[in-house]
Amino acid sequence: MKFDWPGLMRAGIAGLRLSPEAFWRLTPAELLMMLGTGSEAPMDRGRLADLLAAFPDGQGERDE
Repeated sequence: MKFDWPGLMRAGIAGLRLSPEAFWRLTPAELLMMLGTGSEAPMDRGRLADLLAAFPDGQGERDE
């Protein structure tokens, strides 16, 4: 897949008003999502259920 980096930079930095640092920290998928041009549909309940089953929270573990 080839990206139009000058166009994406204009859209991200000028259009979305991202700092250059914030722009370069994004993945191409994140940037496209922010621009509303991502190819994937939003996650539905079925996909969320699949992810929860594949990656369950640990039993009794805490994030500290």
